[in-house]
Order: sequence, then structure tokens, then C-alpha cells
Amino acid sequence: MTNTAARGQEQGNPFASAAGTISLGGELSVNRLGYGAMRITGNGVWGPPKDRAAALTVLRRAVELGVNFIDTADSYGPHVSEELIAEALSPYPQGLVIATKGGYLRPAPGQWTHDASPAHLQKALEGSLKRLRLERIDLYQLHHPDPATSFDKSVEVLAQMRDQGKIRWIGLSNVTREHMERAQKITPIVSVQNRYSFADREWDTVVDVCEQKELAFIPWFPLGAGKVEGSALARIAKTHAATPMQVALAWLLRRSPMMLPIPGTSSVKHLEENIGAGAVKLSEAEFTELGVVSLPKLGVRSA
Repeated sequence: MTNTAARGQEQGNPFASAAGTISLGGELSVNRLGYGAMRITGNGVWGPPKDRAAALTVLRRAVELGVNFIDTADSYGPHVSEELIAEALSPYPQGLVIATKGGYLRPAPGQWTHDASPAHLQKALEGSLKRLRLERIDLYQLHHPDPATSFDKSVEVLAQMRDQGKIRWIGLSNVTREHMERAQKITPIVSVQNRYSFADREWDTVVDVCEQKELAFIPWFPLGAGKVEGSALARIAKTHAATPMQVALAWLLRRSPMMLPIPGTSSVKHLEENIGAGAVKLSEAEFTELGVVSLPKLGVRSA
């Protein structure tokens, strides 16, 4: 544990609360450091984890550290991540928001295929409700627009399921500004989840739109799959008695008040380090310096 994380623990505050809070739909308030539950599955996001007990321990430890926003998807495993979340945490503590996604299929290891047809999304939602042991999912996200299905039709069926009381709020993932505008003409949208990190800022304009419209921006791969490096990061991390990854997360938190990072890990040690990033407060000069650092974009698969 770094000195920064240790200081947070000594102050008696859950690490996640140090990052501040964000509101989803003006109703759900969550700490601005969440947990992404993709990595608790087997290799290649396929099958069960090698150590089931360890995966359950990570989930429970996340909640102990003040994490009250956990993000998953029916395609993680597939189904494995949702099942583990329910096993570890159900009945869920008050205030814990479980967000999941539908619209991707996993026919085999290493394969991700689209299916955001209305029929599939209805089936996917029912499956997620059952696996997560919920009557309503607080945040249900369209995992990815489907080239073979009308985007509007995909959003319309989510709106219908919200009207049925099975979804509280709707989010989008892997979308453009155009998708956001089209969706908002159909139903209220409270969040967008796109690939984004200190090292990969392709979706800067979407972050800006989310801030303008007060939508949560949930960056997936917020640490660029661990590929965080650079002399400026290392130097600033040393100044804060932190790690470069903690500084990279602190940069995200400073980037926008609507930013809700969800770093994922299968290790309690790394979980504690990630959540400890909430105690790292970058100065304006440090944030500006890191903002102009040029790093290559990372080629990674959709989450």
C-alpha cells in the first residue's frame, strides 16, 4: 500500500469517498471511484475465475472500501461476472448500484459478436435480473450499437423495459455524439461508457458533451490495461507518494466532474491501490502538464 493510500486509511474514510460523488439521473448518488467487474472472470473474459474465493473476496473488499458502483455485463464470462457479484454481495447493501450491459454475445473464447436486436435485449435483461437477483436494474446500458439492428430500435426496447419497471436508468456504451443525440430523443440517458484513459483520449469530445449535459462518463480501461508510463507521471507520482497508476486515475477524476472511473482487477492489493487514487489531488500545474503529454493510443477491445 502506498503512503497516500495509508493516509486515507488512517483518516478513517473509505477510499472511494475521497474521490467525491456523482449523481446518476439526479437520483442515485455514488462515489466517483467504482469497480469494473470484467477481470474477475477467467482468462480472456471467458469462463469462471481460477480462484473463485479470491474473486468473491475482491468484490466484498471493494464494498468495504466505499465502492458503491459496480459495473459488469452479461457477456463477461459470459454470465460469470454477474453470478459472482450476486454470490458475493446479495442481499445488496443499501446504496450499492449494480450496472450491467446487454447487446454483446460470446459464442466462444476470444469472440465478441453484436446482437442488440429488441428480442435479444429483452432476453438479456431478463437473464441479468435473474443472475443478479434483482427486480430492477439501476443502470442498464446498451453495450454496443449493432450494425445489423436499427440503433433507434435498440434504444426503444430499453425505454419500454424501463416503462415496465425493470430498468431504473438507461446508459450507452461505445457510442458517438450522434448516437447520444438520437438516444436522447427517445428516452432519458444518464451515462456514457467509452474507452478512455490518461493514455487514450480519443473520446475527449464525448467527455465534454457529457459534462455539458450532466451525464456520467464511465471510462472503460481507465488505466489502459495497465500500460501507464512516462517520466511526468513517475515524477508527479513521487511527489504525492503515490504510484503512476494512481496519478493516472487522479488525472481522470480531475478531467471532469462527470467522470466515474471503474478500474478493474482480480487482486485485492491492486484494488486498494486503485481506490487509494481518490486521495491523490493534483495541482492545476500538474494537471495541465499531464494534459499535454503525448502518448500513443492503445488498441484494445470493447469492454
